[in-house]
Amino acid sequence: MKRRSLRSRLTLLVTVAVALAIAICLGASFFIVNKALNDEVNRRVMPPPGRSQDPYELEDFLSNCKRRPAPINWHGPAPEMSQIIYADGQPTCYNATAITITANDLAIAAKGGSSLHNGTAPDGTALRVYTANVGPGMAIMNGARIDGMQGALRKLALLLVGVAGVGVFGAAWAGRAISRTVLRPVERLTGAVEHIAQTEDLDTTIPVEGDDEIARLSTSFNSMTTALAGSRDRQRQLVADAGHELRTPLTTLRTNIDLLLRSEQQGRALEPGAKERLLVNVKAQFAELSTLVGDLLQLSRGETDHEPHIELAFHDVVQSAIERARLRGAEVEASLDPWFTVGNPASLERAVVNLLDNAAKFSPGAIEVTLANGTLTVRDHGPGIPEDELPHVFERFWRSPSARPLPGSGLGLAIVAQAVEVAGGAVRLENAPGGGVVVTLTLPGSAVLSSR
Repeated sequence: MKRRSLRSRLTLLVTVAVALAIAICLGASFFIVNKALNDEVNRRVMPPPGRSQDPYELEDFLSNCKRRPAPINWHGPAPEMSQIIYADGQPTCYNATAITITANDLAIAAKGGSSLHNGTAPDGTALRVYTANVGPGMAIMNGARIDGMQGALRKLALLLVGVAGVGVFGAAWAGRAISRTVLRPVERLTGAVEHIAQTEDLDTTIPVEGDDEIARLSTSFNSMTTALAGSRDRQRQLVADAGHELRTPLTTLRTNIDLLLRSEQQGRALEPGAKERLLVNVKAQFAELSTLVGDLLQLSRGETDHEPHIELAFHDVVQSAIERARLRGAEVEASLDPWFTVGNPASLERAVVNLLDNAAKFSPGAIEVTLANGTLTVRDHGPGIPEDELPHVFERFWRSPSARPLPGSGLGLAIVAQAVEVAGGAVRLENAPGGGVVVTLTLPGSAVLSSR
C-alpha cells in the first residue's frame, strides 16, 4: 500500500482530532439537554422526593374522579393526567384523559412498589408515566405528554448532526490550511535539497523565519551547505595547488629521464660526471615528490580524520619528535615539563617534527624547545621572517621568497595548524627579540594524568 504524503497525513490527523472534539461536545450537549427535559417531566409526574402520595389528596382525588375519561384534546393546555387503577378489576377512576394500563401497572397495584416508565394515551400519544401503589389492590398513575419533547429532541439531534457535518468539513478545510502553512518551510527545504542535488549549487540558502523547530532546521541546513561549500572550495584549492606544485618536479623528472633515454637510444653516452649529476637530480626530485605526496596525504586525512582521540603525555610526544629531528642532524636544546592532553599522537608528533625541521632549515645554531603549562615554544636563531609575510606562514603551499631555493613543499606549517586546531589548541609564529623566529603552540590539558 502506498504511504500517504506528510501533508495528507497531517490533514487527516487534524480533521480526526477536531471532528472527535466536535462529536464529544455535541454528544455532551445532547445528553445534558435530554437529561434536563426528562428530569423536568419526571418532576411533573412524581411526588416530591421523600414524600409519598398524600392520603388526604388521594381521598380528595377519589371523591372527585370520574368513571369515564375526559375526551382527548391536545390542542389546549396540557392536561394533568391521573387515574386510580384496581387490581381486582374495579373500574378505573379518572381525573382527565385516560392512560393506557399495562400488566406491569396492575402488578404494582396488586403487589406494591412503583415504576417510572414510558406509556401511551389511548390514541397512541407518548406519555411519561409514574405508577405507585397507594393502598391494598390499588395504584395511582400520573402521566405527562412527552411526544413534543421527543420531537424537539429529534430535531435537536438532526441539528447537531448537521452542525457536526459542517464542523467536520470545516475541520478538513482547517487541517488542509494548517498543513499547508506548517509544511511550507519544509517544502522550501525540500525544494532547496532537490535543487542542490540536481545542480550541486551549494550556495543555495533558505530564508529563516522565527525561532521554532522549522527555523532551527533551516538554520542547520544553511550551516551545513555553507560548511559543504567551504569544504568543496578547500578541496578544489588543494587539488589546484597540488597540481601546480607537482608540475615542476614532474617536468624536471621527465626532462632528465628523456635526456638519459635519448643518450642511450642514440648511442651517445653522457660523461660520467654529467650522468651522475643527472641521476642525483632525479633522486632529489623523487624525494621532493615523495615529501609532497606525503604532506598532501596528511592534509587530506586530517580534514576527514575520525580516529578516536586519546589522553596522551604531550611531553613524551615532543621528546619523540626531538629525537627524530636529532637523527636528521638538528641540534636541539629542550626543557620539557609534564603535560597531558587529548588528541591524536601521530598527528601531534608530525606537527612538532615539522616545527623542528622548519627551524633547522634556518637556524645556524641550536633550536630551543620549551614545554611549560601546556605551551610549547620552538625558537630558532635564523634571519627571521619579514613582517608582511607573517600572516601567510600557515597557508598551504605558501613559501617565503627567501625559502624557495630550500627543499620543502610549503605544507609543513599548514599541517601544524591543522593538527593543533583538531586537538583544540592554537599556534602562532612571530619574530623573536634579537633575531630568529619563535613558534608558540598551546594545547588544553593538565599537568597531571586524569583519573579516567
